Amino acid sequence: MGLNEKFFKSAAAVEGESFMSTLVYDGDGNNGKVVTGVGFDPDLVWIKNMDTAYSHQLFDVARGATKRVFSDLTNEEYTTADTLKSFITDGFTVGTNIGVNTQDNDHVAWCFKAGGAPVSNGNGDRTSQVSANVTNGFSIVTGSAPSNGYTNTFGHGLDEQPDIIITKLTNVASDWYVIFPKMSNALLKLNTNGGFTYDSLFAGTSTTLKTGYTTAAFDFVAYCFHSVTGASKIGSYDGTGTTGQLIGTTFTPRFLLVKATSSSLYGNWYIFDSVRGDAYLKADKNDINQASSTYNPTFSSAGFRWESGDNSGGWNASGTTYVYMALA
Repeated sequence: MGLNEKFFKSAAAVEGESFMSTLVYDGDGNNGKVVTGVGFDPDLVWIKNMDTAYSHQLFDVARGATKRVFSDLTNEEYTTADTLKSFITDGFTVGTNIGVNTQDNDHVAWCFKAGGAPVSNGNGDRTSQVSANVTNGFSIVTGSAPSNGYTNTFGHGLDEQPDIIITKLTNVASDWYVIFPKMSNALLKLNTNGGFTYDSLFAGTSTTLKTGYTTAAFDFVAYCFHSVTGASKIGSYDGTGTTGQLIGTTFTPRFLLVKATSSSLYGNWYIFDSVRGDAYLKADKNDINQASSTYNPTFSSAGFRWESGDNSGGWNASGTTYVYMALA
């Protein structure tokens, strides 16, 4: 029995009507399946088959429909016609790919609103293409460079320094670099469970991001976020190993991404949301949805709280520091 059959009464469950929505839908295996109910026209759609061990797939309007990258893999961008076929009003359409539309499987789509069709941005050394939602502090950036990345900067289109930049090469295989500009440009990799490193070739300022890729010629995509009162909070906290630790946000989170800053057995990137409820997925793994009545945060208007049993090394171990992105 799929998760929707057990916990959801309709074909789609959705929360959030600002710049981020979580939607769960049932796959039917039909080419051209229409998925709506997002609450806005999405510009970034991150899909995971919840019932099958298949990679996460990310699609955005800057690169175009059918062009997928995988959060848990280093693979270059693939153009695949049977994946996300189009971005439409209030949703998207999908083909028959196992990762986006397997019959009788449940799929989750984390959808984000940027600024629609990208526009040129000349703030960096090189021109970038940017779809920016300045109000909510989120932008999608693409760009290219014909030489190594040592001096290449690209405008990100936001009105302040990002708190987090998630970036990857798209023309060749590469790791995903997650830059924390306000934490001395500390780096993590989205596709691994490794800990903080530092490299001055990756950075973010109030107007630009620097991609330190040393590939002779490269294309990249970057997803940039900064905290916005009432909409998002990106930061860090120290685990306590005890019940009841509250991480304050001043809003009710509907999406939470959290990771230990050190490398460990539990150093994965854990994703929680208010639609799947008592369950988590790992951005760096193709694992199926992990339902649990114990290891989950409680979301409230004050933030997110780790309750009984939530002393896991993945998100609340004593002596461990974690980074997080919480979105309303």
